[in-house]
Amino acid sequence: MPRITVKVDGISYEEDVEPRMLLVHFLRDRLGKTGTPIGCDTSNCGSCTVLMDGKSVKSCSVLAVQADESEIVTIEGLSSDGNWHPMQRAFHEEHALQCGYCTPGMILAAIDLLKDDPDPSDDAIRQGLEGNLCRCTGYCNIVRAVRRGAGEMGVTTR
Repeated sequence: MPRITVKVDGISYEEDVEPRMLLVHFLRDRLGKTGTPIGCDTSNCGSCTVLMDGKSVKSCSVLAVQADESEIVTIEGLSSDGNWHPMQRAFHEEHALQCGYCTPGMILAAIDLLKDDPDPSDDAIRQGLEGNLCRCTGYCNIVRAVRRGAGEMGVTTR
């Protein structure tokens, strides 16, 4: 079995993995990062989105061996010292979730979006999150949360 070295939420791991193991299963089953949900297992919903080397990826479409030598951030890795990341806080304060299943992926995709477009319009936010599906909300609160999160992260908003 191949041996991989990854840094997940600031901690380095060296693990033997089966070549066909998906990153989402590695994170959940091997490392206990259950905040990364398994949604559709087909890369359609985006619930399993994590940051890999700073870019959002759907962890159900990445093999664990492809993450070798990478730095992964999951939803659990965003908070520090018990304090939520500004985007997590914004999603909470703007009521941008109902069941919460898609929320980890939405938050991580939003953080990546703001790196590429620090002052997105509402349409740009919707387009930037289009690979992340929510079956409970109408996306209005999610768009407001991303805008609020950007402001709290020190990113200028319209």
